[in-house]
Amino acid sequence: MVTRDDFISRFGGVFEHSPFIAERAFEAGAIREPFTAASVHAAMCTAFRAASDAERLDVLRAHPDLAGRLAIAGELTEDSRREQAGAGLDRLSPAEHARFTALNEAYTEKFGFPFIIAVKGLSRDDILSAFETRIANSREQEFETACAQVEKIARLRLESLIPEND
Repeated sequence: MVTRDDFISRFGGVFEHSPFIAERAFEAGAIREPFTAASVHAAMCTAFRAASDAERLDVLRAHPDLAGRLAIAGELTEDSRREQAGAGLDRLSPAEHARFTALNEAYTEKFGFPFIIAVKGLSRDDILSAFETRIANSREQEFETACAQVEKIARLRLESLIPEND
């Protein structure tokens, strides 16, 4: 039987710098062994959706800018570094980096949280296109879109932590 501490140690980073999601999912009693990515994801998303808007905003704000200053300084979490590198965001030309920086700044100024997208399987052009489309959204639309993307990122992370035969 997995303990609360073991569960949080294993899954606390799935929602970027927000272990309270794993804590609440475990404490709700919705976690059953054997773990599957789907079952842990469902429990954690339930906890995330039950969080207050302020708490969910904090989760959004815990995410780094895409190709931003944390990436340049090498200060991303290992998951974020791997995800951004997989989309080629660690190999931007100076012009592409300038475009990402300008969009990051405009987006954060408008919405109060960074642009969040599950980058797995997307190209730089796909990401830029989504960036440019989503910046026209209302704050309410974008809050919901960003939360859905956080949940998608969590699912992808859980799939790498819990192999099918685990």
